[in-house]
Amino acid sequence: MSQRVLFVDDEPNVLEAVQRTLRKRIDLRIAAGAAEGLRVLRQEGPFALVISDMRMPEMDGAQFLSRVREESPDSVRMILSGQADLQATIATVNEGHIFRFLSKPCPTDQLISAIEGGFEQYRLIRAEKSLLEETLSGAVKVLVELLGMVSPAASSRASRLQRYVNSLVVSLELQACWQWPLAALISQVGCVALPKELLSKVEAGQILSEHEKYMYDAHPEVAGKLLATIPRLEDVAWIVGMQGVPPAAAAGNWRDAGVRPLGHALLYAAREFDRLLGSGRSAKAMEQLRSNSSIQPAIAGALAAMPISMQPWVVRQVAVKDLSPGMVLDQDLVSSKGLRIVPEGNEVTRPLIVKLLSIASGVGIAEPFRVRVQM
Repeated sequence: MSQRVLFVDDEPNVLEAVQRTLRKRIDLRIAAGAAEGLRVLRQEGPFALVISDMRMPEMDGAQFLSRVREESPDSVRMILSGQADLQATIATVNEGHIFRFLSKPCPTDQLISAIEGGFEQYRLIRAEKSLLEETLSGAVKVLVELLGMVSPAASSRASRLQRYVNSLVVSLELQACWQWPLAALISQVGCVALPKELLSKVEAGQILSEHEKYMYDAHPEVAGKLLATIPRLEDVAWIVGMQGVPPAAAAGNWRDAGVRPLGHALLYAAREFDRLLGSGRSAKAMEQLRSNSSIQPAIAGALAAMPISMQPWVVRQVAVKDLSPGMVLDQDLVSSKGLRIVPEGNEVTRPLIVKLLSIASGVGIAEPFRVRVQM
C-alpha cells in the first residue's frame, strides 16, 4: 500500500489504537479533530484516503468530509459511526459524499479491507481523471489549431485574452481555476463557423453590414454550444457562451461568486480591455474601462495597471520568411495590390505564418514590413 491515509478522530485513545495497529502496514497520518485534520490535509496532502469519526465537536464527520471534498476532491472519504449516528451517516452516504462507512468498534481486518477498497477506488478515480484530461487536452488542442488555420487573427486574440485572464488571477490574488484561462483560450473558436469572407473583413478591420455584425456577434453562442458537448467543459462552455454579455453586478463579495460568474466577469473584462487596446491605449480608453459598470472596479483597475510587456520592444523591417511567433505587426500587412490582409497590432502565430507564406506565394505581400520584437 503506497498511498497515504489521513485518520481523524477527537478521541486520543482511538487515534493511539489506530496508529499502533496500522502504522507498520500503511502510510498513516492522524489528526485530533476536524480543524487539525484540515490543517494536515492542507500542509501534508494530498491523501488517497481520509477516514473520519462521525461525532466530533464543532464540526461533525459529514461536515468535515464535505470540506475535504472541496479541498481534495480526488481523496476517497470514509466515515466511522456509532449506533447513535447510524441514520445520519446512512443519509450522508446516500447523498453521494462518502465512499463507505464503518461501524464502531471496527475490527482490524475489516478496517484493512475497507482501506484496500478505498485505495482501489482512488486508483480508479485517478485513472479516469487522467483519461479525461488526456481526451480533454486533445480536443482543446484540435480546436485551437483549427481556429488558427481558419482565422489567425482570432487565434491571436484568444492568446491575448488568456494572458490577460492569467494576469488578473495573479494580480487580484484569486484562487487559480483551470476553467478560466481555458475559456479565454478557446473563446474565439466559434469563428470557425463564420464565412471566410466575413472573417477576412473582420481581420482587415473593414466595416460590417448589420447582418454581418449580427453573425459575428453570435460566435460566442456558437462556441458555447460546441464546447458543451465535451465532457468536463460545461463550465467553460457557459463562460465562453456568455463572454459578450455584460455581467450583472455581484452581490456581496464578488470574489466568492463561483466558477461561472467569476470566469464570466474576467473574460468579459479581458475582451473589453483588448477592444480598447485595439483603438490605442490612451488615458481616455482606460477611463472607459473604469467607467464600465459591468466590470468590477478591482478588475478594471488591475487591467488598467497591467504591463502589456515587461521587456522593451524594437521595430524591425522583415519579410514573410523572417517572421517568427511572438512578433507583433507594427503596420497593416497588405497584398502586393494594396489590399489589407492583417491589421496592425496582431501577434504573429504559427498558423498566421503558414497562411502568409501561402498568400506570399500566390497574390504576393508587400515586403518588407515593420514588426515589433521583444529584446
